[in-house]
Amino acid sequence: MTRDPEMGNKGGGSMGGTPAAIILLALFSAIGGFLFGYDTGVVSGAMILIRDEFELSTLWHELIVSSTIGAAWLAALVAGPATDRFGRRPVILVASVIFTVGAVVMGAAPEKVTLLIGRIIVGLGIGMASMSVPVYLSESSPANLRGRITVTNNVFITGGQLIAALICGAFSKVSHGWRYMLGLAAVPSVVQLMGFAVMPESPRWLILKGRVEEARQVLQKIRPADADIDAEVEAIKQAVSGDVDEGGIRKVFQSGPVRRALFVGCLLQLFQQISGINTVMYYSASIISMAGVRDQSQAIWLAAAVSSMNFFGTFIGLWLVERVGRRSLTLGSLLGSTASLLVLALSFQMAYIYSPDVLFPSTGDECHTSNCGVCTSRSGCGFCFIGEVGNIMNSSCVEADHAAFDEMSVSGICANKTLLEEDFAIFAYDWCPYQYAWISVLGIALYLAFFSPGNLCILTRDYKIVQA
Repeated sequence: MTRDPEMGNKGGGSMGGTPAAIILLALFSAIGGFLFGYDTGVVSGAMILIRDEFELSTLWHELIVSSTIGAAWLAALVAGPATDRFGRRPVILVASVIFTVGAVVMGAAPEKVTLLIGRIIVGLGIGMASMSVPVYLSESSPANLRGRITVTNNVFITGGQLIAALICGAFSKVSHGWRYMLGLAAVPSVVQLMGFAVMPESPRWLILKGRVEEARQVLQKIRPADADIDAEVEAIKQAVSGDVDEGGIRKVFQSGPVRRALFVGCLLQLFQQISGINTVMYYSASIISMAGVRDQSQAIWLAAAVSSMNFFGTFIGLWLVERVGRRSLTLGSLLGSTASLLVLALSFQMAYIYSPDVLFPSTGDECHTSNCGVCTSRSGCGFCFIGEVGNIMNSSCVEADHAAFDEMSVSGICANKTLLEEDFAIFAYDWCPYQYAWISVLGIALYLAFFSPGNLCILTRDYKIVQA
């Protein structure tokens, strides 16, 4: 394969001598990744509180969580052509404004419909930023630092997830704390908006539009004083001419090695997304609650601890990727992630098998069961009990009150809202009191610890494929 002339000299990857402008450019751009990570991480903790305050049904819970992903997907489809027509920088600015508006709407939402609208608006901003920021980073970075600066975006994603989890924990006991969790997302988006108000346009896009002199001036600002600007401009011209050559695009797909590399890269990205990472990140606090951790604040803090594994695992991946190789690291990550998910599944199976007995069986047909696991597996029933794990008294399987969003039963002591609020009685609709809840936490933590190095490896592997 021939080397892309735009890559220039691959020489060392040291940051020494890098102009302050390129460092600021990388930081402001990577905030786009931080915003995506923050939204991913904040939903897990915030939804536990929102679900109770707005008395959400399962359908509404899922709509509010997934609407952002759907909106981001649609926005990403539009953002691609938009960045080609209007430029990378304007699209990032628009994405920052949209995200800021969405964060304010979410934080001020008086009811679930407004919250859903805010989530959709935020999704549009995320989708536009996810498409335009990596392109801007790769096109504006020096050739010898391009890989490292592009990976910075992924580090900021996991960092955003960790910061969001810590903020969720900090506000978990504050009245209407979820409003602060969601609304604070406006702060980094405003920072990105202010930063890009003074950042230059991508030099590659400027040359693509025939504005060569403007591109030259941009490169002079973001390159070391001894850089050969004229040579880089000519290299970009050659690369751009290949991009717009339709015959060149056809040749890419006609080339067997390139076609196979593209196919492998796409499959890696596909399996990365369907391996369960979104479910774990968006529902980690809910999963921990379902495992038997009843205290909401405790579940949120445990989710924050678990999220830290994703962040620190990214740095482990950075350290290992050049030492053990991308293929070995990817395979090890997949194996570890699979084993971790099996541990998580095993924890719920154990919770089902070793769940507390029903001491006072119901006379009804549907809720006439022998233990909590069978009881909570039925959509119309819940486990009502007094006491704590290991000392459960007066337990029964009773019909859940769907009108009260399954927070109480239709009869018995768990139909008394006062007793439930005073914790005299406890109604478990979709979980069971379980002394081995720590196994679920361990499963999630191990999954993220194994997933994050492989995720970074896939990103760097795709980058190498593209540069090949």
